[in-house]
Amino acid sequence: MPNISRPVIPETITVHLGTPNSAAQNVTLSFPDYIKNVASSEIYPTWPEAAIRANIYAQVTFALNRVYTEWYRSRGYDFDITSSTQYDQAFVYGRDVFNNISQIVDEIFNNYVVRQGSVEPLFTQFCNGTSVTCQGLSQWGTVELANRGFTPYEMLQYYYGDNINIVRNAAVEPFIGSYPGTPFGFGSSGNEVRTIQTELNRISDNYPAIPKIIPANGFYRESTAEAVRVFQGVFGLPQTGIVNKATWYQIKYIYVAVKNLAELTSEGLRPSEVAEEFPEELRNGDYGLFVSYLQYFLNVISYFNPEVPTVPANGVFGTETENQVKAFQRFYGQNPDGIVDFATWTLIQGIYNDILNGLPEGYAGNTAVLYPGYVLTPGMSNNDVRALQTYLNLIGRTYRDIPEIPVSGYFGQQTEDAVRTFQQLFGLTVSGVVGAPTWDAISKEYNYIRFGTQRTG
Repeated sequence: MPNISRPVIPETITVHLGTPNSAAQNVTLSFPDYIKNVASSEIYPTWPEAAIRANIYAQVTFALNRVYTEWYRSRGYDFDITSSTQYDQAFVYGRDVFNNISQIVDEIFNNYVVRQGSVEPLFTQFCNGTSVTCQGLSQWGTVELANRGFTPYEMLQYYYGDNINIVRNAAVEPFIGSYPGTPFGFGSSGNEVRTIQTELNRISDNYPAIPKIIPANGFYRESTAEAVRVFQGVFGLPQTGIVNKATWYQIKYIYVAVKNLAELTSEGLRPSEVAEEFPEELRNGDYGLFVSYLQYFLNVISYFNPEVPTVPANGVFGTETENQVKAFQRFYGQNPDGIVDFATWTLIQGIYNDILNGLPEGYAGNTAVLYPGYVLTPGMSNNDVRALQTYLNLIGRTYRDIPEIPVSGYFGQQTEDAVRTFQQLFGLTVSGVVGAPTWDAISKEYNYIRFGTQRTG
């Protein structure tokens, strides 16, 4: 899964040699070489070094903003930035660069400007300050400030405000775009789901027809599907409730627009908005909640497919779990490396949901049913909540700390309190929501109390 929650310096950048809609050539070159060309085209090598540095900081940050917000790619273009000063910054393909500018770029090309408390590279608008003026940095103005003894950082503060920081020595990585590469929908989970939930919730402030997704927890259930369908309808896309590439980038495009992330007046992208809760990969040596999810799904698959072994659902990714993953990958045609990346995780969820949807009505009999494949949260109302309440009430006759609750099918405060008490008593993370590990523990305890048996391993 691509991880671009924090900006990185792209190894390369693709430049369109003209205005966005012109039939011009695209060229791809290293990011430092691009900045050297821009700096040599925009400013003079004879300027004071402090002025040169301030301008290069602005040029680096401007380009990173275009890459990070996928300003052009989210609009369907196959490039990151243009050479047109009408839209971006000057770039003259094939030109010579100045030695002193080249040396400075090599030193600071992986440093960029942010607003304090924000993540995205600031849209560091600039102009020459003579024939063209703007709200941002004045290129010729930096010369005057340098002659007055301003440091590069003080110049940037002068033009962009005191509330800026310079991020230094950012990582340099290939930039492959934010789209995860595979469409996803109901039953999916992960950072990609949380991303579109966060973005749709912000978009809904401007487009209130789009319902809020609460909680935005990375689990794709009906509220997320409905928000996606409404978004697709508002913006002229097929209303499938599935996030494919077209929907992903349309969401990103509108999100960047409503937050002004590509403007000097950006409202900012807070760290909490891009914090990742799901690991990008699970492998031998990992442990915790998401390993428990993995083991639960694979153990259910194992119940129906003897080629996949059952393992203890202990939240620890050891050799047994690695072998279980390899067996799953081998059977379903993946590279059996024992590592759960996005493709493997998506396939596991898909096979689990196929099993769940293929079970005949009444399959479970009087025992607890399988985990429904999505997280049950306060505010929900359906038969899965009704089953949950039934199970908790029976368990509560043995564990008196668990309060009796109405079997109404509505997940209200009483149900949340009962869930929290159960989680505390059984050593689970106390969250008040019911994911696979909690459902598994509740169903096992229910089956044990009622029948002396357990449904899954």
